[in-house]
Amino acid sequence: MRLLAFAVTVALLAPAAVQSQQKSPGAGPVIVLETAKGVIEIETYPEEAPKTVALVIGLIKKNFYNGLRFHRAEAGFVIQIGDPQTRDMTRQATWGTGNSGTPVGVAEITKKRKHGPGAVGLAHSGSAKDASSQFYITLRAAPTLDGKFAVFGKVIKGLDVAAKIQKADVLKKATVRE
Repeated sequence: MRLLAFAVTVALLAPAAVQSQQKSPGAGPVIVLETAKGVIEIETYPEEAPKTVALVIGLIKKNFYNGLRFHRAEAGFVIQIGDPQTRDMTRQATWGTGNSGTPVGVAEITKKRKHGPGAVGLAHSGSAKDASSQFYITLRAAPTLDGKFAVFGKVIKGLDVAAKIQKADVLKKATVRE
């Protein structure tokens, strides 16, 4: 009888344990990206990258990302978005060079967050403090990126969707769930 009571107790508590394992300690607001291929949800890390998280969430709340195209999609490696020039198909040759014009102003690179599958980082072209609106999602572990870019989030749902993204796919809508 005690064994049965124990099994019932474990079964009732298991869902709570699973939920707590899915949410990382210190995780902040969740970014929701709606694409034609499905939804991607990203937990943010405001404790490690407060200015980066604030910058990206601020741009989302201003609808900056809505309608942008993914300008980089390397199968099995990374997808990237955030260049406002991607709204114009005639400017494909310059995609990846534009930004919001508001740099983060600080390099919030931490050893705590690594580039595993689903890591979300703020892209830059040489200096992390000059990073602006472009961010990427790694589709596999990419340790060569560790220590070079601020990881400000992680995909918690839809990594399979991210893997289906192709260059020029449109981000329909980006929202924030507090």
